[in-house]
Amino acid sequence: MGEDHNLESFQEGRLLLIDKPEGWTSFDAVKKVRVTAKVKKVGHAGTLDPLATGLLLICTGKFTKRIQELTGLEKEYTGTICLGAITDSYDRETEIREPKDISGISESDIREGMKQLTGAIAQIPPVFSAVKVDGQRAYSKARKGEAVKIEPRQIIIEQFDLISYEAPIVRFRVRCSKGTYIRSLAHDLGNILGCGAYLDSLRRTAIGTYRVEDATDIVAWADGIRRLRNFGETEQMSGEEQAQRPV
Repeated sequence: MGEDHNLESFQEGRLLLIDKPEGWTSFDAVKKVRVTAKVKKVGHAGTLDPLATGLLLICTGKFTKRIQELTGLEKEYTGTICLGAITDSYDRETEIREPKDISGISESDIREGMKQLTGAIAQIPPVFSAVKVDGQRAYSKARKGEAVKIEPRQIIIEQFDLISYEAPIVRFRVRCSKGTYIRSLAHDLGNILGCGAYLDSLRRTAIGTYRVEDATDIVAWADGIRRLRNFGETEQMSGEEQAQRPV
């Protein structure tokens, strides 16, 4: 059957466009595909933080050989930044602190700050990140209260645009190279404006030419695969029963 062939093709190799929900890690999504499709070789092309939503490319079978290529593609995001405070994780994961007055900040100030963060820039990833420091993940050291020093990385911000500003929330769109931390971009914008800032929400809308509009919700995808598998098992049982009928 066509559906059975589709199920079997996960072993051979598939590229899945998944719309990751908030609260899921990228590994959670990979595990869901591995368990549901019953395939061993599974990986993703570009991590999304648990608080972020949007496009996650998941490869199975021989398509896992394309992960490095896909990870290198340009990314596109939309989201919101909250001005007037900071957090250690640069997003909502950790305690909000050091509130500051933002009444004097205008849209033109924000646009100018974004302009300064556009192009080839040096960016320091958050200490609450998966970057390895002395053989350990930075977030592991940070959560233990250990000092973490991360060297800056060269990245490219192709586009960093203001969509709207309703204090304290900045809505933005960004296109960037691989290795970019949007949390750091939010933090750096806050530094430029002198008021502090942290990432409030994030949605990945594209990876290269792949768009989130073409992606499938991971839970809906898993439910669909289970229905196909149950349908195939039912048909197989029906065929065996027919073969056992007396002539």
